Amino acid sequence: MPSIYIIALLVMLVSWLVQAGLNSRFEKYSKIRLPNGMTGKQVAEKMLRDNGIYDVRVESVRGKLTDHYNPATKTVNLSEPVYATNSVAAAAVAAHECGHAVQHAKAYHFLKMRSSLVPVVSVASRWVTWVLIAGILFLQTFPALLLFGIGLFALTTLFSFITLPVEINASTRAVAWLNEAGITDYETHPKAKNALRWAAYTYVVAALGSLATLLYYIMIFMRRR
Repeated sequence: MPSIYIIALLVMLVSWLVQAGLNSRFEKYSKIRLPNGMTGKQVAEKMLRDNGIYDVRVESVRGKLTDHYNPATKTVNLSEPVYATNSVAAAAVAAHECGHAVQHAKAYHFLKMRSSLVPVVSVASRWVTWVLIAGILFLQTFPALLLFGIGLFALTTLFSFITLPVEINASTRAVAWLNEAGITDYETHPKAKNALRWAAYTYVVAALGSLATLLYYIMIFMRRR
């Protein structure tokens, strides 16, 4: 049991360091302009066109780092600091989200798998905390409840790991296109690549953290006697 606590603390520390590193880099690269003067919106629209995608809209959403692709509405949603800004960070984020649109258009298998899990994981995420708490409280009298909670949490952990190849592939597509399309040059391209690499680290840490937490609950169940 102590080893699980140590792992959990390490994951929390690494998660904080990665998030701090990501914020630092995006803050830094948000101040570096692209030579062509393109905004995040323009970068996104060009990447979609270059990949033969004409049925996806690029829209602005509120918040910071709230960027996402919505396959249901076929919209690339860019946060306000990305949508109208000319910077390396904006280009990297816009291209990454368009990478998801390309995945959708090409029926990328991991994206299809993740999308199919969304309804189930949404329900599991809503109830898993309460089921786990109740399962621990009634562990001696009703152990099956905790086992059920572990099953729900396992679904969210599986979702985290399926998300990894989806995000990494989107970044790979983005980095390659930024270079091929001439959006970034020899000075700005390494910075865009570095920003997306740090963004990917957050998903890796999240998946490992979810796995560590799952193992923790499994150990509680196994040691109930």
